[in-house]
Amino acid sequence: MGIFDALNTSVGGLQAQSFALQNISGNIANASTTGYKGIGTSFEDLIPDATTPSRQVAGGVTAFAQATITTQGTVSATTVATNMAINGDGFFSVQKASAVVDNVPVFTGVTDYTRRGDFQVNANGNLINGAGYYLMGVTVDPKTGNPTGNVPQVLQFQNNFIPAQSTTAIQYAANLPTTPKTPASSGAQAGTITAGGGINPADFASNPLPLGTPAPPVNASATGAARNNDNTTPAAITAATQLVGTASASSNDLATAITNGSSLTVDGKTITFSTGQTTSTTNASGNVTIGIGPGSTLTVQSVLSAIDGITGASTSSTVNGSGQLVLSTGTNQDLVISGTGNALAALGLSAGTTVRAAGTNPGTGIVTGNDLTAFTNESISGGAVTAFNAAGTPINVQLRWAKTDSASLGTGHQDTWNLFYQTSTTATGAQTAWVNTGTNFVFNANGSLASPAGSAISVPAVSVDGQVLGNLTFNIGAGTLTQFASTAGAATINNLTQNGFAAGQLQSVAINNSGIVVGTFSNGQNIDLAQVTLSHFNGTNYLKALDGGAYEVTDLSGPAIAGASGQISGSSLEGSNTDIADEFTKLIVTQQAYSANTKVITTANNMVQDLLNVLR
Repeated sequence: MGIFDALNTSVGGLQAQSFALQNISGNIANASTTGYKGIGTSFEDLIPDATTPSRQVAGGVTAFAQATITTQGTVSATTVATNMAINGDGFFSVQKASAVVDNVPVFTGVTDYTRRGDFQVNANGNLINGAGYYLMGVTVDPKTGNPTGNVPQVLQFQNNFIPAQSTTAIQYAANLPTTPKTPASSGAQAGTITAGGGINPADFASNPLPLGTPAPPVNASATGAARNNDNTTPAAITAATQLVGTASASSNDLATAITNGSSLTVDGKTITFSTGQTTSTTNASGNVTIGIGPGSTLTVQSVLSAIDGITGASTSSTVNGSGQLVLSTGTNQDLVISGTGNALAALGLSAGTTVRAAGTNPGTGIVTGNDLTAFTNESISGGAVTAFNAAGTPINVQLRWAKTDSASLGTGHQDTWNLFYQTSTTATGAQTAWVNTGTNFVFNANGSLASPAGSAISVPAVSVDGQVLGNLTFNIGAGTLTQFASTAGAATINNLTQNGFAAGQLQSVAINNSGIVVGTFSNGQNIDLAQVTLSHFNGTNYLKALDGGAYEVTDLSGPAIAGASGQISGSSLEGSNTDIADEFTKLIVTQQAYSANTKVITTANNMVQDLLNVLR
């Protein structure tokens, strides 16, 4: 080692500091570059070999680049829906076009990686960042939302078209009023289902209750003129069977009024009056024989109780204060009573007539054009939703609720509702206008839904004005259909949506915080189109930097590993991780070190000159 070695060492120092200066210059220049990762400088001393430590001298220096790829830059929000930033570990997979042929990019198939997320859609529907790299990801099935593969491909969203999807399910949530306010309720007789805001099947030519369902057993109020549930005046006991004063259930002895062998037929069961016995018996078939033999006493109430025994009535049939029969239909369908002999006449009825008591005909599950006025007056709106058939044709589905039973009517009654949908807006006469969905929605006293227990009901073969929707499912989540008091007396619709849509053309794309590319279509649908994938490396800082903030895999970095712990932030960008203040500090140190090396060269030069002067 000597003066010339010192000169060479100083030159090496100048080169090392120049290398550091170049990195500092590049970091400062890229302080505003999206996703830029600063490059630091690492100095390594070069010690010449020596036989003993005491003869070892300080050697030269060399500089190496030190990557800071793992250092996070600041994430800031942007107004561009396709911009992305990664919070934490991970890289976007990208490719760069090697050429463009007929305006279509050509790729070599080599995947690079970047954290620069300033992607925007170009004319071909590709997502390209500001450095010209094309984003890769996995496409998603628009119907299921599930990835269609696991190998990232260059994404393209051009002229994406989704076919129409027919409506198969309607999501419904609402509160029904405890006492509905219908046009008919204010003028209805107190104590009736109509006065309680409900629907009276007797007001309809076709019973609108679910198919085959009888009206619930309801007796009229004693206030005013007593009437049966079907709005007919109860039968009156005749003077011939009235013993004393105003008729009552126990003051009439029918034993001497009814002739032997007379009978009543109630819902297919026979009540026969026989002078051959003094007690009542019931055989295995459910037929009743009532004894009217010598010494027997038979009241009207005894006959009514026998009728109730056949029908299973929860509300007993009786005689009101005006001496009129008030019959209950029980759990059977319409109570129809016929008779032979003078049994009907003994009860104040004309011989050969048929008596219909509380109840109506079995439910047909429809509302005809003839019954539209009654139906509108005795039901409330349930909202409307636009559904779509298989061809994407919009169909307006109108809903109405009708209360069919009310707990306010007394023991054996429970708040019950039926849901209807409009099948024809032009129905007249016997044509079907509204269809009952066929389910009794029964509520507890606390307003919760008691039945149906499931969260969905099926409605088959739905059509509106000739447009076929097919089978629909009404999804009603737990606790979303309730019955609480409402001063308005109307239904409060909390959710009424459906899963169908018309065909649509892609209008725009955006990337959400889950890295999902979401397409907005002309039909108003937002459909998941692709999943942006992230990769990571075991040796991240050993990736080779490329132009535009991209990186290339090296042996030291290891291969890309699918998946990363980082999270994507939509409408955001990661800024440069360069710290200007830190770079300025390094700049000062580098400048001083560079100047010091020049001083060494000057000193060495003077020493060489002195050495040369020795020869003069």
